[in-house]
Amino acid sequence: MQPENGSPPPTRSAAVTAFAWLRDLAISFLLAVVLIVFIYQPVKVEGTSMMPLLTDQERIFINKFTYRFGIDEVRRGDLVVFHFPMDRSKSYIKRVIGLPGDQVEIREGAVFVNGQALVEEYVPEMYRDQQSYRPITVPPDHYYVLGDHRNSSNDSRAWGTVAREQIYGKAVFVYWPLEKAGPVK
Repeated sequence: MQPENGSPPPTRSAAVTAFAWLRDLAISFLLAVVLIVFIYQPVKVEGTSMMPLLTDQERIFINKFTYRFGIDEVRRGDLVVFHFPMDRSKSYIKRVIGLPGDQVEIREGAVFVNGQALVEEYVPEMYRDQQSYRPITVPPDHYYVLGDHRNSSNDSRAWGTVAREQIYGKAVFVYWPLEKAGPVK
């Protein structure tokens, strides 16, 4: 579009264009850093303890914001990421089974919470074990966690409950491999 007097439209100088481009790039970078540092963090799944839902070497995003600021409570069934109680330099991902005050018992592989059998459709029959574990009452501010692949999971059955302060994220989205991309259920 040309002005009415027939002169060509004004052009932006190269310096103004470069500044605008750098400004947009800096804002995008800052937003990405804020998202990754404070809200979502990419993590790699290592091991087979959460199969079939999550497999070894999958990449997921965890939401670090929801638990940190009390927006959401840790609930039974959540997939949480936490510092391993026996070595805080390692992180684990497991499913929350027992909440503070719950009594958890495992009888020949079947999980009972407060005397009621827990329906665990996420654990295929071939991943169940037939072990029994004595009842445990989950202490205040602690959680009882299990892997979905019970035959190959190092979890609360072996080392006890996880303190709330050690839980730092909730698994929310698989982003790699692309064919499995989508929300974690």
